[in-house]
Amino acid sequence: MIEHIQQIWTSILTFIGQIVSPDWGTWISALPILLLLGLIGPIVSIFLLVWAYYWITKPRPRVKIAEGPRAVPLDEVGNPIFPAGLPYCVRDRLVFDSGTARCDVDQSELAVICPMCGVGRRAEITTCGNCGLVLKVERRVQIAAPAGPPAGGAALA
Repeated sequence: MIEHIQQIWTSILTFIGQIVSPDWGTWISALPILLLLGLIGPIVSIFLLVWAYYWITKPRPRVKIAEGPRAVPLDEVGNPIFPAGLPYCVRDRLVFDSGTARCDVDQSELAVICPMCGVGRRAEITTCGNCGLVLKVERRVQIAAPAGPPAGGAALA
């Protein structure tokens, strides 16, 4: 029994001796690993967290694909207001996407108003006969404008 107590006491003293006076050679050889884990690891982790936060919260454009014809807006009297530069059908009072030459409803030719001089022409003609403006536009994607200034700050002047 006394030998058993002496063995326990010896193991306790050996454990305390390793804590009080450690093997410094082992600690010095482990220093690059401790430096990597203790200094570079947190820096890389913070960088990755900041990058992930920016990637999640970065501003993105709101894309709305223009599809199909739309009704022509009317003025106070009820006359249609055809937009310049977009093909439109006079009979059906529809405005089509850029690059369209025929009406989807009755297959009639579309007209377009030149945005520079205001002269009307057929939509399949790409050059204005009055001012020479080349208006050959392919189908496009419309990006919705933001509703107001950015949150937390004033709008740019």
